Amino acid sequence: MAERTRHAYGVDLTQLAEWAGRQGHAPFELDHKAIRRFAGVLSERGASKSTVGRKLAAIRAFYRVMVERGRLEASPADLVSTPKPDSYLPAVLKPAETSDLLNSMPASTPLLLRDKAIFELAYSAGLRAQELVNLDVTSLDVDGEQLRVEGKGGRTRVVPAGEPAWRALRAYGERGRPALEQEPERALFLSRSGQRLSTSDVRRRLNLAVQRSALGSGASPHTLRHSFATHLLEGGADLRSIQELLGHSSISTTQTYTRVESRRLRKAYAQAHPRA
Repeated sequence: MAERTRHAYGVDLTQLAEWAGRQGHAPFELDHKAIRRFAGVLSERGASKSTVGRKLAAIRAFYRVMVERGRLEASPADLVSTPKPDSYLPAVLKPAETSDLLNSMPASTPLLLRDKAIFELAYSAGLRAQELVNLDVTSLDVDGEQLRVEGKGGRTRVVPAGEPAWRALRAYGERGRPALEQEPERALFLSRSGQRLSTSDVRRRLNLAVQRSALGSGASPHTLRHSFATHLLEGGADLRSIQELLGHSSISTTQTYTRVESRRLRKAYAQAHPRA
C-alpha cells in the first residue's frame, strides 16, 4: 500500500473511532447498521460519494484485519454497500488554449525554466502532479525520448513525451537545475532551496502561470492530464493505448473521456445541423 494511501486510511479510521466514541462504542463493537449511519453522517456533512466510498474501503480493510486476527468472526462492513459515484466530466482545455498557456510561460530564470519543463511534461505525457514530483533525474531516457513513471499503487510505466517537452527539459537541465541544486539530489524538479518539490508547489506555480496567460478559466495539473487524454482521443488514439499512457488500472476509468468527446460532438451537432 502506498504511503499516501496508508495516511488517508489512518485519517479515515480516526474519524470513525471518534464518531464511535461519541456513540459510546469502540470501532470493533459497531455493527453494519452503525457503519451505515456513519456513512450517512459523512454525506450529510457534504462529503462526496467518492469520498464516502474511500472511507468505507478503509473501514473494510480495518475490519478485515480484525477478522484475520480473531477479534471478530465476521466483518460488519461487508454488509454496507459503496455509494455509486457521481457522474463526473473532467475539465478540459481546448488544444489552442493548451498551446497558448504553455507558450505564454517565460523561461528567463531557473525557476521559470523549471516551471515550463514541468507543465510541458505534464501535458505531453499526461502525468499526475504526484508523478511529476516523484521523477528523478534517472527517470529520463533522453535518447529514447521516454521516461519511467512511478504511478498509483506502485505501478511503473514507461511513457513517451513530445519534442516541446524535451526542449524544455534540456533548457532546464542546462540552465535551471544546476542553479537550484545546492547538494547532490536525485529529484528532477527542485525547489528554490534545492529540495524535491511537493504537489502543492506544482499547483501553486501553475496557478501563477494561468494568471499570467490569457486563459479565461483556471487550470490544475489534472486539467492538463485530462486535456492530454481528451486530445489523444479526438486525434484517433484507441482507449487501450490511452489507458496504458495514463496508468489506469481499469479501462472504465479511461472511458470517462469518451463521455467528454460525446458531449463535444453533441454540442457541435446542435450548433451546426439545421434540424438539430
